[in-house]
Amino acid sequence: MAGHSQFKNIMHRKGAKDAKRAKVFTKLAREITVAAKLGQPDPAYNARLRSAIADAKAESVPKDVIERAIKKASGADQENYEEARYEGRGPANVALIIEVMTNNRNRTAGELRLIFGKNGGSLGETGSVAYAFQRVGQIHYKPEAGSEDKVMEAAIEAGADDVQSGAGGHDIFCAPDSLHAVQKALEGVLGEAETARLEWKPTMTANVGSEDAETLMDLLSALDDNDDVQRVSANYEISDEVMARLNA
Repeated sequence: MAGHSQFKNIMHRKGAKDAKRAKVFTKLAREITVAAKLGQPDPAYNARLRSAIADAKAESVPKDVIERAIKKASGADQENYEEARYEGRGPANVALIIEVMTNNRNRTAGELRLIFGKNGGSLGETGSVAYAFQRVGQIHYKPEAGSEDKVMEAAIEAGADDVQSGAGGHDIFCAPDSLHAVQKALEGVLGEAETARLEWKPTMTANVGSEDAETLMDLLSALDDNDDVQRVSANYEISDEVMARLNA
């Protein structure tokens, strides 16, 4: 099982689903507000906002929460959040990129350094692990969107670079600056995507054995729990056998 930016397996394993759900809603609403503030509040003319709303819908965020988040962007009391990126290493030399939205960089950096230190990792300098990833546009469709051949054909016609299909659905990759165009082209054939966003795709992976796997999962879970962390990308590879033992 390769590491990526959505750790649903971790959330299921850790339990406390209601608390997790509330935290996810808060993070998604914050992304919607910032996207609406940086561009137009109409998703038809704001690709980032459209992607943020799609992410929220994929997590079943209520419509009224999404609408309030958009309206909040025009409020005078809106906090001044900024985006930042941190990089580090976890157990088994796993590379991690942490994307945050914060109103206090020093506080966030201190919190992340503490999380890494407590969970077998270390926070590094910007650029220290980015070479192990490629910045890409990633569009995800559920399995029922179509067969592997249908999705592949649609992706080629839309100008995508790669398609990965499996039991969890179809992931279509493209150049970052082509994300909006590819997404729109795919909608005409496959319908609305479940998610469409910029991602850090690993170009090399670190194999994690049973002795490091649980510590790594604890690190990823702790990062996911942090209020400022929006997304975590990691280049780990864990065998199905080891993952089965973790989830037992």
